Amino acid sequence: MEYKFASTEELLEFLNGELLSGAEAASILEISTARLGQLVKDGKLVVAKEQPKMFLKSMLLEKKDELELLRKKYRPYE
Repeated sequence: MEYKFASTEELLEFLNGELLSGAEAASILEISTARLGQLVKDGKLVVAKEQPKMFLKSMLLEKKDELELLRKKYRPYE
C-alpha cells in the first residue's frame, strides 16, 4: 500500500491516527503484551517502528479479525 500526503500536517494527522503503541496494540487485539511480542517474534505481526515498537492500526484490525476466528475455532467454550 502506498500513501501520499499533500502536506506535513496531513502526514502528522495520518500518523497520529494510525500508529499505535505496543500497549494499545495489545489492548485492541485483546492479548497480553508478552503475546504481542511473541506474534512479532514469530513474524505473524509486522512492526511499523522498532524502538519503541509501533504498529499500524489497519494491520492490527486485520490481525484482530484473524485472532477472533481462531478463538472461535479453538476455544468454542468461550
